[in-house]
Amino acid sequence: MNTNQNKAVEFEDLGIKEYQPAWDYQEQLMKAIIDTKIKNRDLPSEQHITTPNHLLFVEHPHVYTLGKSGHEENMLAGIDKLKEIEATYVKTNRGGDITYHGYGQIVGYPILDLENFFTDIHLYMRNLEEVIIRTIGEYGLKGERSQGETGVWLDVGKPYARKICAMGVKASRWVTLHGFALNVNTDMRYFEYIVPCGIKDKQVTSLKRELERELTSEEMEDVKAKIRKHFIDVFQAELIYK
Repeated sequence: MNTNQNKAVEFEDLGIKEYQPAWDYQEQLMKAIIDTKIKNRDLPSEQHITTPNHLLFVEHPHVYTLGKSGHEENMLAGIDKLKEIEATYVKTNRGGDITYHGYGQIVGYPILDLENFFTDIHLYMRNLEEVIIRTIGEYGLKGERSQGETGVWLDVGKPYARKICAMGVKASRWVTLHGFALNVNTDMRYFEYIVPCGIKDKQVTSLKRELERELTSEEMEDVKAKIRKHFIDVFQAELIYK
């Protein structure tokens, strides 16, 4: 456990960014943290360098990403169809199966040194879910967890259960990568070309669909502000704006 815990999290909104450059940027931030941790191993504890934490928000152009434990058959669209719908397909190193990222979706990538918080991946995932559950609760939606299915759901246990936020992470030396994708104004037609998260019998939804109206760009920023607020509360962190 890190005796010199740093609860400050540097926040950055990357705006609209292609998936691969955003992933490369995450990897770069993760590597810097891991390099510091390796350096610290050879130093007495009082000389340990504090490791930073990051939280990135981003909106990706249409892309399907497959997790390392995912099944390619859950990608239903071939090369021609991907071209037609202007989407790309990327195999990634996070956990989980296939998911979609696109415009109108808030993607959050926390790159945290969990030794600054707690060393428990299960708790980390539950905390991420809690952030989103509290966020959508402010819009009158009752977000829930579904046993054995990561992410945030509505109407769990009912025939019309549906997922509003997908999650998939990777951790190395307790440093996290990847994160969550909350559907806000997302074009839900793009989910028709995959078996979302490899789950055949459940639907996906968005804030727009649930509230039955498109959120304005100001409201989209408000959703982001709510996510940040709940992130600070749940992780007992302090946000620093880059």
